[in-house]
Amino acid sequence: MKPHARTALAAVIATMLLCPPLLVGRSDGVGIATAQTAPAKAGYYGKQVDLATVKQYAVVPKRADVTIVDARPAARKYDIGHIPTAISIPESQFDQLAGKLLPQDKSQLVIFYCDGPECMLSHNSAFKAEKLGYTNVRVHVGGFPEWATAGNLVAISIPQLKKLMDAGEPLTLVDARPKERKYDKGHIPGAISLPDSQFDKLAAQLLPADKTAALYFYCEGLECKLSNDSAEKAVKLGYTNVKVVPEGWPGWEKAYGASAGVAAAPVAAAPAIVAGKEPGSIAVPSFEQILREAPQSVHLIDVRDPQEFAAGTFKGAVNIPVGTLDKKLDQLPRDKPIVFFCGAGGRSGEAHDVVKSALPTLKTVFVDATIKWKPTGEYTITAK
Repeated sequence: MKPHARTALAAVIATMLLCPPLLVGRSDGVGIATAQTAPAKAGYYGKQVDLATVKQYAVVPKRADVTIVDARPAARKYDIGHIPTAISIPESQFDQLAGKLLPQDKSQLVIFYCDGPECMLSHNSAFKAEKLGYTNVRVHVGGFPEWATAGNLVAISIPQLKKLMDAGEPLTLVDARPKERKYDKGHIPGAISLPDSQFDKLAAQLLPADKTAALYFYCEGLECKLSNDSAEKAVKLGYTNVKVVPEGWPGWEKAYGASAGVAAAPVAAAPAIVAGKEPGSIAVPSFEQILREAPQSVHLIDVRDPQEFAAGTFKGAVNIPVGTLDKKLDQLPRDKPIVFFCGAGGRSGEAHDVVKSALPTLKTVFVDATIKWKPTGEYTITAK
């Protein structure tokens, strides 16, 4: 062989040894495929899994044969967005939390991830787990960024949801459980009831018209897939800001107590509805007091057209255009008073009259006022 040919061959062999293929699937006797998902880097843990493998394990109901660990800081990263079913063990707190949160069975599959190929937290944690005796440890190098970029559902924590609610962030929180058997007996404050079994029937009525609006779905914890199913349906409808709260109602109840979400409690504590000048109307000061102090004590129904609703409305309101109301009477909620509103009082009064004519026992009022909204959610209201 000529000298230059030997030199070229040696270079090829060296390159192959230093840079393994991007995806090298192989059976290693543990029932999963390991993969080299990125060029080897100093400090990388040697055994890795790819995104496809993580998707097989990050499912609801939560699999009992795997523990997925987010090694990033909890409050700044995990709470805001993580792979569903993953637990939080920040690498900086590994020594304190590993004994409590990692599985007792040290042969169980444990997958660590963090913030992508440049993040070493997952690799550091994987080495620590191995030192503790865990024999089936893997790292997902692509981590949360790869998961989210691929269009998979993103989860947030219960504390993050509470933080968003306390800050008054615009969001629609959806309880995907059966209404009478679950939601009516206790739910997260501010959540609307949209059972997954009725999603196709009720979604257009209850979900916001704005497809960029923030939607958060929950159900009965890590063993319940209703929220994931509903969230996927919302994505198919074109909603682009959809997340799940995997710990759901049990997680909220454990963290903040059941009484905060019992459906009847807010109603009992709500200010009384004071009648306005027009028969069937609510006085504007009374309406504004309810908005401030107990908005969940009533159902807010915006009877304007969808494009008006999308441009601005009251937080928590649902859109049922007055022209469609007579066909949706059977879908109107019965558990709390309904307040109809529009931009000038005409359509809301008509909605009240339509419902009272068909369902005289249903508690409804309407806002007889001129209302203008800003995209920020601020509004002005002037009584007639």
